[in-house]
Amino acid sequence: MGKLSDMDNIGPTLEQKLINSGIMTSMDLSRMGSKSAYIVLKENKQDVDIETLYSIEAAIEGIRTHELPADIKADLKKFADSEKK
Repeated sequence: MGKLSDMDNIGPTLEQKLINSGIMTSMDLSRMGSKSAYIVLKENKQDVDIETLYSIEAAIEGIRTHELPADIKADLKKFADSEKK
C-alpha cells in the first residue's frame, strides 16, 4: 500500500482531498479507477474539475497528465460533463 503522494500527478492538495473522501492509498485509488474516484470526491463535496480527473487517470496509469492520449481525455471529458447534470 503506497502513499498517494508517491504517484505522479498527486500533490499534497489532491492527496488530502482523496484521503478526506476515504481513498487512503495508491492501491485504493488504482482499484477504484479514476471515474469512481471522481464521483466519490464530488459526493464528499471536494472541489474537483476535469483537470482533477485527468490527474487521477494519469496517476493510475503511471504517466504525466500531458501524456494522456487524446481519446482517453475525450472519454474523461464526456464523463465529467455527464456528471454535471
